[in-house]
Amino acid sequence: MKTYLGTVLAFCLLLAPAAARAADAKVALDVHHAGCVLCGPIVKSTLEHVKGVSSVTVSQPDGMADVTAVVTYDDRQTSPDALIQATTAQGYPADIANRTSG
Repeated sequence: MKTYLGTVLAFCLLLAPAAARAADAKVALDVHHAGCVLCGPIVKSTLEHVKGVSSVTVSQPDGMADVTAVVTYDDRQTSPDALIQATTAQGYPADIANRTSG
């Protein structure tokens, strides 16, 4: 009976969609040269268009401060380096503020 249940369980895991097994990760980015009211939404949109990103939260203490972006992403599809490259290509260089798995 144990062998049968183990086989069924293994088969079900194979059928599970790959996204269900993907590990989400989070990274906080300090985004520079983003000291205007429109910069936060541009940074958010840029990061949301990176393949594998599932959510982006952008905070800006005031309209003249740099932006902090917290990004949740599938670590099999993208990486913090790719996120930094995306913002940098739009004129907003970034650094990793901290990184957590989630």
